[in-house]
Amino acid sequence: MSFEYSIARRLFGHREEGRRLSRPAVKIAMWGVAVGLAVMILSVGIIIGFKREIRQKVIGFGGHIEVINYRSLYTSEAQPIVVNDTLLRRLSSMQGVHHAQRFVTKTGMLKTDVAFKGVIFRGAAEEYDTTFLASHLLEGRLPRFSATEVSNEILISSLMAKELGLHAGDKVFAYFFAEQVKARRFLIAGVYETHLREFDNVLAFTDLASTQRLNEWRPDQCAGAELIIDDFSQLDARTEAVRSVMNRTTDVDDNTYSTHAITELYPGLFSWLKLLDTNVYVILLLMVGLSLFTMTAGLLIIILERTNFIAVMKSLGASDRQVRRIFLYFAAMLIGQGLFWGNVLGIGLSLLQQQFHLVHLDPATYYVDTVPIDLAWWWILLLNVATLLITLLVLIVPSHLVSRIHPAQVMRFE
Repeated sequence: MSFEYSIARRLFGHREEGRRLSRPAVKIAMWGVAVGLAVMILSVGIIIGFKREIRQKVIGFGGHIEVINYRSLYTSEAQPIVVNDTLLRRLSSMQGVHHAQRFVTKTGMLKTDVAFKGVIFRGAAEEYDTTFLASHLLEGRLPRFSATEVSNEILISSLMAKELGLHAGDKVFAYFFAEQVKARRFLIAGVYETHLREFDNVLAFTDLASTQRLNEWRPDQCAGAELIIDDFSQLDARTEAVRSVMNRTTDVDDNTYSTHAITELYPGLFSWLKLLDTNVYVILLLMVGLSLFTMTAGLLIIILERTNFIAVMKSLGASDRQVRRIFLYFAAMLIGQGLFWGNVLGIGLSLLQQQFHLVHLDPATYYVDTVPIDLAWWWILLLNVATLLITLLVLIVPSHLVSRIHPAQVMRFE
């Protein structure tokens, strides 16, 4: 144990004795660090949690990567392309791809006696990953997704159900317009709700066989294939890998495959999510500034109240550098105490919100009904280390005040 650290620890243990000014200054400095860190933990956790929730909802509707017909990019209706079992196995076996599934879309209209609504029917087959839809099921059950059997069942959103006055178990007529009008009667198997209005307002789910027949497509023709990857951070790399294999290749009908990441299909939504990072940077800057201000003010007051101590230490042979180290060690202990309480406060409030959903939001505005928080130990540790190092580095400047305190001048006024 160094000489400076030993003295600093002793001062820290007796920092409140007979010090009328330093006592509140120390408390304010410590709680400034604590509150700053707590706000940083909450802010980063909320932004990361919010981005994760919205991203998972968008991916739940369309996967991470879509392989579609090139002509679908320039038409209002999806164009067919061959997606058979061989292609699905090939896509599923690619590095980083967790799952591949077919889909077919068809534009139509749901009509009741009191209202009508235009929707996009999204057909799914047996391999469709229903985890997302099941987790957002509001009432009823999921339809029987199949590529061979027509179930005449659909899953509609709560927005559609409310607008049309429908519930799970009701029957509704759907109309499809092409060269001639086609009418189908569907059973509403269930109602889902994701609060993502852009999708809830238009998407209804049914089986693949129904949408293929409505489009008059062959059993091997689909609107495309959705790929779910293992790691979202590798989205660009995985997209390029799929693109290098699929793009500019054609099926048996000379239709060209085209590959697109989910961020390319919905650029506005993902650009908005990126803008949220700016809020995090502003909050982090303000909270670090709060910690620096309170700690600098506190350290200056502590140094000024301990001029006698500094004079005695210098009289005994301590150098300016050694005395500065004593006060920097003292500041590090104070910052450590602030970090401890900041973690208790920030992580504690985060866990309370995760478990009990105490703070609610308007889903029409924020797409979620409660404040989402995502806690990861690596970025909490990073916030702690960064706060400690930045604060200590800045405190080196005010610590030089001890070099301006001379023993002879102090003792002259005693």
